[in-house]
Amino acid sequence: MADGGLIFEDAHGFADALGEVGVLLGLDLGTKTIGTATCDAGWRFATNNATIARGKWGRDRETLAALIQTRGVRGIVLGLPRNMDGSEGPRAQASRAYARNCAEAFALPILLWDERWSTQAAEAAMIGQDMSRAKRAAAIDSHAAAVILQGAIDRLAGGVL
Repeated sequence: MADGGLIFEDAHGFADALGEVGVLLGLDLGTKTIGTATCDAGWRFATNNATIARGKWGRDRETLAALIQTRGVRGIVLGLPRNMDGSEGPRAQASRAYARNCAEAFALPILLWDERWSTQAAEAAMIGQDMSRAKRAAAIDSHAAAVILQGAIDRLAGGVL
């Protein structure tokens, strides 16, 4: 478990904190936007949702709270941007701070999930769907959130803890 009491870096601890399966919210935190995705309650598939324009924490909190309430979210999977060598830089520290804010605001378990290659995987999938460059640019963050969330639920549902 990482700092904050509700923040985890291992899927096993996160699953224990959840207690049972349920809808999870995936977040890909960018400097200007937040990509969002949710999964079904049985942790089979992640679906991209809206990309939220980032603002001050208060506005982000209200937007996320509405999404959490509407979807009945039981936990959050937040992408943790590590460098290719596994080290962490300023973006990872910003994600950790955001996780602490979310834990305090929503009192939900949060899993920090290594997001290396998530954007590239999302872009490759969108290119495979013959999506235009303009549409890819608008949707990349929410698709990356779905890739992050799918990786986490595959681990959780597959029992590879």
